[in-house]
Amino acid sequence: MKRLHSTILSLVMVVSVFSPSIIAQQTTDAGNDTPAVRRAIELGKVISMGNRAEAKKYVAENYAPSFLKVPVATHLDFIAKLYDWSRGLEFHSVKVSKPNETGVFFKNKLAGWTIIYVRVEPDAPNRITGIGLDEPQAPATARLTKKLSDEEIAKELDSYLQKLVAADLFSGTVLIAKDGKPIYRKAFGIANKDFNVANRIDTKFNLGSMNKMFTSVAIAQLVERGKLSFDDPLSKFLPEFPDKESAQKIKIKHLLSHTSGLGSYFNKKFFESSRENFRTVDEMMKLAEGEKLQFEPGTKWSYSNTGMLVLGKVIEVASGQSYFDYIRENIYKPAGMVNSDCYELDKVNTNLAVGYEKQYTEAGIQFTNNIFKHVMRGGPAGGGYSTVDDLLNFAVALRAGKLVGQEYVKTLLTAKPELNSKDYGYGFDIEHEPSIVGHGGGFPGISSNLDMFLSSGYNAAVMSNYGLAAIHVKNKIRELITVGQTPQSASR
Repeated sequence: MKRLHSTILSLVMVVSVFSPSIIAQQTTDAGNDTPAVRRAIELGKVISMGNRAEAKKYVAENYAPSFLKVPVATHLDFIAKLYDWSRGLEFHSVKVSKPNETGVFFKNKLAGWTIIYVRVEPDAPNRITGIGLDEPQAPATARLTKKLSDEEIAKELDSYLQKLVAADLFSGTVLIAKDGKPIYRKAFGIANKDFNVANRIDTKFNLGSMNKMFTSVAIAQLVERGKLSFDDPLSKFLPEFPDKESAQKIKIKHLLSHTSGLGSYFNKKFFESSRENFRTVDEMMKLAEGEKLQFEPGTKWSYSNTGMLVLGKVIEVASGQSYFDYIRENIYKPAGMVNSDCYELDKVNTNLAVGYEKQYTEAGIQFTNNIFKHVMRGGPAGGGYSTVDDLLNFAVALRAGKLVGQEYVKTLLTAKPELNSKDYGYGFDIEHEPSIVGHGGGFPGISSNLDMFLSSGYNAAVMSNYGLAAIHVKNKIRELITVGQTPQSASR
């Protein structure tokens, strides 16, 4: 859960990251009556009021001075967002409890469940020093127990989605397939609010980080074809990046598993530059110039956009093609992905959804688009476009061994604890219990996810042009499909 937690925090600009130890603990009934639990319940009541003035008063009186260094408007936006997602919270139980920290389950009146983490001062009056969110999922005592038929899954999901859409919390497309055949496939909401154009099932949505799957499969293809090895040092392809010594230490497998020690090229230079300057892999690589290793390769896990970008350049060197041509010919074409590409957004592209975020103001909710926030063109680390049908075609082709042989499919979809990557394979997130692999993508106005359920024939794709909107839907689908199986971990 740590990576999703960080994504949520960055999008709502709450500056509190909890230690992995508290997030990893299991539900407990011990220590329920603590200052942290009482503050969490208080906060739930404040959120449920849906009143910005009351929230402002609570923040001023009950947040610690250190936490008030964050602008009050940011705190109020966070509270408003949680109210919008829930339309009211009811305390259910304590998930985790530690001295001065807690995680609490709330039943929300709209979208199922909300898990809020609260940290407080050790001494009275125990003001709040940090707030965080966990991925929305039900406590063990509230989960479904009876396995559902495909018809029941579709009916339950549709009922859930209709509630979200009526509350204007979801806009996008959703598809569930069993053995390659859709059992649920629908579009909701608006692709372009300026012209009131509705989303269609073939509307193309931004993938966010989901391009990392395509990049990683491409690397596996080149390994299979003898063009490179997972154990090759980066120096074989880029002898000077990020510097000679580091290029010799970093191996291809480190880049694939986010254990290279590299960071993110979405840096100050990117945000201060014109997006139109970054269309090719080489132009994107300029943003990463001067990066230094954060740790020795293979010793830690840290999500790295730069690492995946570098793999795009490795593909170009090893194949002799541009990254974009290689992916079109070797991933999209054999998988039957006819509506996927890294489109240049200042050119004419048909049927692309515009990304939107809600702004919570004194005058109410207003929408802004992400046109000037995101990339001009996607690349190896993310930012391309696709459809739920194309994502299903990709999942089916990959699992059937049509993109790489089954030996390499297993390699891609298996965690790499030997590299300190216990919940990530090569370009794919790994949920162990039950076994679910895939990838998500998120940014303001972008929220997408692909899940492949390895213990069954299910695949599920969710694509939305509302930020964070796919997360609730993804978890609802997981709940419906995995009834009776061990709940998925929340390690990230």
